[in-house]
Amino acid sequence: MNKTYNKIAPMKPVTEEILNNVSIADMAIPADIPHGDMPGDKIEIGDSHIAKAKTVFPILIKYLSEVTAKNPYGRAVVTVCGGSGVGKSEIASLLSYMLEQAGIGSYTMSGDNYPHRIPMYNDAERLHTFRQSAIRGMVDAGDMNADHLKAVQAWQEAGDDANPEHVKENPWFGSYLEAGKKALSEYLGTPNETDFAEVDSILGAFKDGADKLWLKRMGRDETQLWYDEVDMTNKQVLIIEWTHGNTDCMTEVDVPVLLNSTPQETLEHRRSRARDGKVDSPFTMMVLELEQNKLMQQAHKAKIIVSKQGEIISYDDYKKLMGL
Repeated sequence: MNKTYNKIAPMKPVTEEILNNVSIADMAIPADIPHGDMPGDKIEIGDSHIAKAKTVFPILIKYLSEVTAKNPYGRAVVTVCGGSGVGKSEIASLLSYMLEQAGIGSYTMSGDNYPHRIPMYNDAERLHTFRQSAIRGMVDAGDMNADHLKAVQAWQEAGDDANPEHVKENPWFGSYLEAGKKALSEYLGTPNETDFAEVDSILGAFKDGADKLWLKRMGRDETQLWYDEVDMTNKQVLIIEWTHGNTDCMTEVDVPVLLNSTPQETLEHRRSRARDGKVDSPFTMMVLELEQNKLMQQAHKAKIIVSKQGEIISYDDYKKLMGL
């Protein structure tokens, strides 16, 4: 998609001297700053997001000074990753805005544009992957019979077949959950679900001096799928906001920033956002758990880790916090 492009003139590397010319603490943040390029995406910036971004910014500049000095075009790729509700979109947008205010061209890109399927079909594929392998798991474990199948089908119809509570009274159901969960983990955040190769090619083209990039846009249905040609002439930093921004499936990321949230903090956040008293389904909770596990497995690669409280923490501190 981005194989043919003109190249920009090399830019000067980012230097830490920039911090002497911009007052981070006093920087005003308008309510309508540019944000990621996911169609229909909305961000709600709060004081906690601004505080975190201002804490991360000087450390990010330090890393950018190292990376841009090594890149022939003075460019760098940053990812802002983390689980549900940590403020990836908001903080990525803030960092991009702050870079622009400091005279460093920046663009915010949403990784959620790059699954192979639109959201409706991807959600269906996740559930199909779970259920198909779960049923096979029952057969392999010798737990399939007419009574067990009837119970499973009733839970499926109720959207409750990922609920581990059923195992307490039905130990045989463990084989269903174990096999389904394993298959779902092998789908989530992998090339089976997401076109990481395309994203990596975009990042590579950016770092190779591309003056323009064709970037994917994915809405909620088939008619909301297209590409925009985006001018990158004056952009020195490409920031990606994405749960999977620290994955091993990409090689062109320079500075992964992990916004951390413990499982308890994530659960509390989602409960506080629940509307009309509705809470997440057991299947959604399983997806969140598996995504959290992947984030923990990848955390050692993060250059900057930010706690839910907005503190910069080391990887050792992160492991203690997460009970690793």
